[in-house]
Amino acid sequence: MKKTLLIVIMFMFGFFALLNWLDLGKVERNNFLPDSNYKPSISQGEGSYQSNCMKCHGKKLLGTTKGPSLLDDVYKPSHHADLSFYFAVKNGVRQHHWKFGDMPTIAGLTPQRVSDIIFYIRWMQKTNKLY
Repeated sequence: MKKTLLIVIMFMFGFFALLNWLDLGKVERNNFLPDSNYKPSISQGEGSYQSNCMKCHGKKLLGTTKGPSLLDDVYKPSHHADLSFYFAVKNGVRQHHWKFGDMPTIAGLTPQRVSDIIFYIRWMQKTNKLY
């Protein structure tokens, strides 16, 4: 039993050492998240939101017949962390909290623009006293 546990621990250590050596997390971060020093902009976020999100999520995030309001409680940071928005843009989302069908991927947005959009959404949620 102890020998098996030791082998499993050594395998796990080797696996994580290999991942660190390959630095796969850095490659994914560069393609998915903005640089950690990036400072998002509300005005840039508003413009990017209007260009990419407003047709479904509505003016002032109030929703439309094509998509839910991002001011609903379910989109508070305590339920949908910022990371979920990055995933939604990159991968799309299957219908689960709404009746509008699946959300498609949003092509052409850099991680910085997604960060700006999230910053704008969170600012609007605070303005509307969601949190």
